[in-house]
Amino acid sequence: MIKQINKVKRSWLALAAIAGLGVVALTGCGGSQNTPAAGGLTGSFSITGSNTVTPLTAVWAEEFMNIHPGVNIAVSGPGSGAGIAALINGTTDVCQASRKIKPQEINEARSNGVEPYEIQVATDALSVVVNPANPVSSLTIAQLSAIYTSRITNWKEVGGSDAPIVALSRDTNSGTHVFFKEHVVQMAGLPGADNSLEYGPGVLFLPSTEQGVSEVARNPNAIFYPGLGYVTDAVKPLAIKKTPDSPAVLPGVATALDGTYPIARPLLYYTDGAPTGVIKDFIDYCLSPEGQARVTEAGYVPLK
Repeated sequence: MIKQINKVKRSWLALAAIAGLGVVALTGCGGSQNTPAAGGLTGSFSITGSNTVTPLTAVWAEEFMNIHPGVNIAVSGPGSGAGIAALINGTTDVCQASRKIKPQEINEARSNGVEPYEIQVATDALSVVVNPANPVSSLTIAQLSAIYTSRITNWKEVGGSDAPIVALSRDTNSGTHVFFKEHVVQMAGLPGADNSLEYGPGVLFLPSTEQGVSEVARNPNAIFYPGLGYVTDAVKPLAIKKTPDSPAVLPGVATALDGTYPIARPLLYYTDGAPTGVIKDFIDYCLSPEGQARVTEAGYVPLK
């Protein structure tokens, strides 16, 4: 599966690299609108948020604008937290997120007259990757927690070489950072769960997923956790065990859909109330069979 989607990835990974700097697909900006015209659907709107979701959104936006030349979509990927903040303060029309909005964020939005409306657009298998030269092939959630809290610092402690572990993480503005912290670092719902655990002092925080994948590809001692769509042949995904007695499961479309992969998560859009006009048309396209086919091609997991 990974090899099949690499050709598709190369095109949107280039877009994603730009996403780490700012706007990806920008042919217009401003508030949403839907003005009938002789040439068909028209309007402009912005989508801001998750770096993980940005490559998929960029593909959808490009195709939708090709179908509807009168529509302009601006896409940027500074992180889920920034996208949710932009939704709350009214500076984006659509927030893309790789984590759910928090209760306090909903309250803040409502105090600003914004009613967050959630739409799941795809699923992701959050993949733990190492350099292909690393002999380790699987880890438990508890081992990952110990690595990312700096309690395990050498690969020999988990069956690897005698070498220091270089643990890489997304920065605090990232929804991926938050999801991994809650479900892996703190082991939510598992024996030994502890919501007081934090990333350890040895963890290096990065502003984009692309940087983490690139560093793992070059550094035989590095470990990182990108979304499934960012996994290429330059890195090696690890099979993950939910508990020490559980089977080791590799990330993939099939294992995310059947629930056997333990670090799967929804990819989300948030709008102010139910979407209308050109934004609804765009999201309907994303959820259509054609739009969901792009999810698989991009390496993510389509909705059931």
